[in-house]
Amino acid sequence: MKKHIIMFFLVLQASVLLPPLLYAQEAVPAPRTFTLDETLNILYPSNGIDRKEFRWDPFFQEGSFSIGGHFGAFSTSLAAGESGFLMVDNRDIYTVFLPYQDKGELVFPEQFVTTARDAFTRSINEDSSHYQIAAIIIDPGHGGDDPGAVSAHTVNGKSLSVKEKDIVLKSSKYLQELLTRAYPDKRILITRESDITCSLEERTSIANAVPIRKNEAIIYISIHANSSRDKNAKGFEVWHLKSDYRRNVLDESHFPDSPELRKIMNLLTEEAFMTESIKIADSILTSLKSAMGRSMPSRGLKEEDWFVVRRSRMPAVLVELGFVSNKDDAVLMASDEGLRKMTEAVYKGIVEFVGAFERSGGFIAAR
Repeated sequence: MKKHIIMFFLVLQASVLLPPLLYAQEAVPAPRTFTLDETLNILYPSNGIDRKEFRWDPFFQEGSFSIGGHFGAFSTSLAAGESGFLMVDNRDIYTVFLPYQDKGELVFPEQFVTTARDAFTRSINEDSSHYQIAAIIIDPGHGGDDPGAVSAHTVNGKSLSVKEKDIVLKSSKYLQELLTRAYPDKRILITRESDITCSLEERTSIANAVPIRKNEAIIYISIHANSSRDKNAKGFEVWHLKSDYRRNVLDESHFPDSPELRKIMNLLTEEAFMTESIKIADSILTSLKSAMGRSMPSRGLKEEDWFVVRRSRMPAVLVELGFVSNKDDAVLMASDEGLRKMTEAVYKGIVEFVGAFERSGGFIAAR
């Protein structure tokens, strides 16, 4: 009996020590990976998003991609199975299996691709609930039979004739070019593209007729040049509507059976438009100060119920680039370099406002 017990123990001991390879095991499939082209097709579907970009630096082993204005950054590894971070919009951080090189080609683990796809989908979907600037209306003042302010100066023995309508048209067309390049997904419209007569009613009607969807907004920028009997008056200024001016900014057909609700909503929207108009004006003025402060004085923010400002159902400002009646301002505005510098400052001010507006989710937009 004792002998049998010992033998059983030895057999059991031997079975425990047998190498695992002697046992049948179910094969574990290798984690799925995607090629660069496959990854781009998954991350960049044909869904109407125009702004798409992918970059990878093999030297620093870093990559990035952007979709619809959202940005993702990641590192790559030297071998499969290493984990790291994917950062989206410099805010959200995800732990993922990092992309790596396989036979000289960059490949992306399935978990990385699905995580990135889901993160960007969430961000893009969130955009639909935030207000976006859908259109920017640029209004060159005067034109055609209305020259606006006109002045003549003698510069280095030569006569210099300056017309407001010409200066503001040239500036506005350049501003439209800059904004179109910066915002290919927005409508950058101009009330006149040539030296034509355009009434004040026509200008605001063009702006107010622009169709927008829910959670979209429009801003209106009117470009002018100043004049004064005082030849020493000079500098730039930006105007917005008077804070106490009351106007109807709603489409009354949206509230046919509720005049009280319409009144409340109109007041709220008025206040929102006023706040945003002041912010646009301040942003443009700050940019002009930075660019032109050594050449022209800032005359500050001003309030007035200009027709094109009060009749527009959107945030609106009026920019006075300088005084055609002042020799220094006139020479600056008449020169390509000077006018370009002024226009670029207005452009930068608009861009600063649009960025802050869209990051914050915007304000109440109503038509």
